[in-house]
Amino acid sequence: MRHLDPLNNAVTLEAGCILADVRALADQHERQFPVLLGSVGSCEIGGLISTNAGGTGVLRYGNMREQVLGLEVVLADGRVWNGLRALRKDNTGYDLKQLFVGAEGTLGIVTAAVLKLYPKLMVSATAMVSMDQVGHAVELLQYLQRTTGGRVETFELMSQSQLQIVLRHGAASGSPMAVEAPWYVLLELADSAADWNAVESLETALAAAMENGLIGDAVIATDQAKADRIWNLRHTISESNKREGFTVSNDTSVPISALPEFIDRVTRRLQRELPNAQVAHCGHVGDGNVHVIVVFPYDIGDAQVREAAAHEANTIVHQESVACGGSISAEHGIGRMHIDRLPLYTSEVELDLMRRVKLALDPDRMMNPVKVLRLP
Repeated sequence: MRHLDPLNNAVTLEAGCILADVRALADQHERQFPVLLGSVGSCEIGGLISTNAGGTGVLRYGNMREQVLGLEVVLADGRVWNGLRALRKDNTGYDLKQLFVGAEGTLGIVTAAVLKLYPKLMVSATAMVSMDQVGHAVELLQYLQRTTGGRVETFELMSQSQLQIVLRHGAASGSPMAVEAPWYVLLELADSAADWNAVESLETALAAAMENGLIGDAVIATDQAKADRIWNLRHTISESNKREGFTVSNDTSVPISALPEFIDRVTRRLQRELPNAQVAHCGHVGDGNVHVIVVFPYDIGDAQVREAAAHEANTIVHQESVACGGSISAEHGIGRMHIDRLPLYTSEVELDLMRRVKLALDPDRMMNPVKVLRLP
């Protein structure tokens, strides 16, 4: 850490700081840093910025781009740009820091950052609910945001198929409710006001949602251990899927209103064209980023067969996402995996602008030349 300014709700950090340590530091000063993802114990601030990381806190706080107030960056020519300004409002020309957020190191190397902090959450309530269709999840989110004063902290969707995989491989404590519905939502309400009754508010809201037919069943955690049991179902998804079979996980996004159509279309097509694979869904309803996961049997074939299967699965998911007005990458970035797919789903004008920015900052193409853009 270089500097902590609690009154400004800002902290200046080296790029190598671990996310878990940043969250702990904020907690010590009655603040919180809201970015949270599965690799919290190993991922570093510089990497989170360079990939514009998301996670479960995007719904309420935005992704990493929204947390950055200032940056320090080493440029391709060796100069150091010191943009470590802890300002919420700074309209002096181009917002240069945003060029480097999500650029995956192709424009410069982030060495330090000024990040936003938020008031520490003092009360929370966690629940797991079941429902018949994705559209009800979208409606439930809108209802909770409207009736709880914007206190929805997280809102994660899981298909029945995904929950079953987790229960087979990842969650020894089991599910707090019967796995009989097609869809499940894990959610949390939270606030920094210690006198707010989070459990009572959640009970009232879910009771009304049940009366309106949005949910079939609900379980509200009565203590932290039970809340951890619910969230363990979400946090063990990646590990569980890898144990289940050869996994192809996608990171697309669509407008929230288009989620029901997208999931219906992509599921039907995957099941029709890849009948030997399981299709599962999990992710973030509030930002339209529900991960489509295709799990093939481990004995599907050799490396060449696996690569062909992954290519077909990715193509289906990307085509259906773009057809619904979406993106082929919501939070994981382009990297090397999708460098040849980017031109297929991006206009030539947009690609040209990105190339011009790249060559202006890195004319010798030194910075991560095999990621994001393939230049002539």
